[in-house]
Amino acid sequence: MVPILLNCTKMIVRAGIVGTGLTDEATVTWIPSGKIKKAEPTQNGGPPGPLRLSLRNMIPASDGGAGPRCVSLILACPRPLALRRILPVVSMMGVDRLVLCGASKVPKDYFGSHLFRKEEEITKLLVEGLCQAGDVRLPEVTVARRLKIFLEDDLDDIFPPPERGGPTRVIAHPTRSGISKEKGGKIEMRVRDVELYAPSPMGSNDSSHHPSILLAVGPEGGWEEEYEIDLFRKHGFEVVTLGQRTLRTDVAVITLLGLAQDACDSVVKLIAGMKNTSL
Repeated sequence: MVPILLNCTKMIVRAGIVGTGLTDEATVTWIPSGKIKKAEPTQNGGPPGPLRLSLRNMIPASDGGAGPRCVSLILACPRPLALRRILPVVSMMGVDRLVLCGASKVPKDYFGSHLFRKEEEITKLLVEGLCQAGDVRLPEVTVARRLKIFLEDDLDDIFPPPERGGPTRVIAHPTRSGISKEKGGKIEMRVRDVELYAPSPMGSNDSSHHPSILLAVGPEGGWEEEYEIDLFRKHGFEVVTLGQRTLRTDVAVITLLGLAQDACDSVVKLIAGMKNTSL
């Protein structure tokens, strides 16, 4: 708001109501009050009085924002400080649903963080990412402290299998020689190699019919070999890798989300090209 106040008392800005709608024609107006006669920030950086935000031409949240949501994320709960950095990234990158889960390498006390005691703290960080991306749709957040129970009891209810129109399931893990050939061999598949399902009529513009990915990202030390990887495989997850390096969780999340979104977009463009060719 401060840069607007430095230039004029009335300006068109982009604004919206979280979960409701988006507009490109919101007006911020300074309302003079008291002894303050100029639209300039106060000494502590605050606004010089009341501000009025007028919203016009609202677009429904399902239609507005920053494009279709093609990627959902299962994330082994990181350290609380790291989670604070990652949550804005999750909403900024357009994640549809976020599952924060336990894992063998996730200390149980991570779930005792104040972020899990106050739901509004998580929402605040997600909104921060929405502001940067110009979106109004909050990711749906689920907390699953016990990974095995979540995969066996809740996974298919939240994310139907691909054959029922759900997302393609992918788990990320560093390339290592410790995984036996009987369990799938050395991990060499990349996100770009995953076969995506597009459960829509060719050329459909309905965002709900776009190909989608459910991406599982483990702790900084990776998922437990071979137990947790096998557990995901039994539930239809394909294993992909970013290489041999063990990455920080925030770096891995940003990279994998970008690659997953790009893979979905590439399929959409391919389908659109096939439709144009057939006309």
